[in-house]
Amino acid sequence: MPLLSVSEKLEKKIISRFQKAIYDYNLICDGDKILIGLSGGKDSLCLIDLISRRLKINKPSFTAEALHIRMANIKYESDLSYLKDFSESRGIKFNVITTQFDSMTDKRKSPCFLCSWNRRKQLFTKAQELGCNKIALGHHMDDIIHTTMMNLYFQGNFSTMPVRLKMRKMPLTIIRPLCLEEENDLRQYALNNNYQKQIKLCPYETDSHRSDISIMFKHIEEMNKEARYSVWNALEKNGKLIEE
Repeated sequence: MPLLSVSEKLEKKIISRFQKAIYDYNLICDGDKILIGLSGGKDSLCLIDLISRRLKINKPSFTAEALHIRMANIKYESDLSYLKDFSESRGIKFNVITTQFDSMTDKRKSPCFLCSWNRRKQLFTKAQELGCNKIALGHHMDDIIHTTMMNLYFQGNFSTMPVRLKMRKMPLTIIRPLCLEEENDLRQYALNNNYQKQIKLCPYETDSHRSDISIMFKHIEEMNKEARYSVWNALEKNGKLIEE
């Protein structure tokens, strides 16, 4: 049996963690119709890639479409032809919506919050319009852990982005199938597969504490290589990863 190359080993690990997330957290079931949020970044491209592979297995049997949301008043340059070809060459229909927000309408909220809120609103609306019962987002383990830290240090509560979240006011469930993936692995996987990087020029990007938290967590991992699993186990034990 031939030895696997470094890139093949990484691909095998990523697929294995993706499968484990689906089974452990019951993310995809027979009859699901899933709308995938496709920002154009490495994580959402990887999510499209992995879900398209899963579609071919047919166990469980489900369907999926992708949605890219353009924000007219944010300088985020996406190559729509690339995103469309990436999705549809993998058997996933590509949808695109253009919207915008006015930061003057609510000065109590940050532009980042308003942008995110408008994107989510469009995502929820389109999912229901297409008859989808689930929305898949490309957040990975690092995203979930960093959110936990931000909520703890800035909000004073122990919570995070759940792996599976059933919406109370609409017939939708949010799932995060990349929840067991490490960001460094996804970054290398994207390089190995020549994913085209989209140009991001958000004027509000420096307003967030997320990059600071990311740096802080890297220092914590230098002190304890098992830190991410300690946080993850705490979230799991306290029922923070699934909200019904």
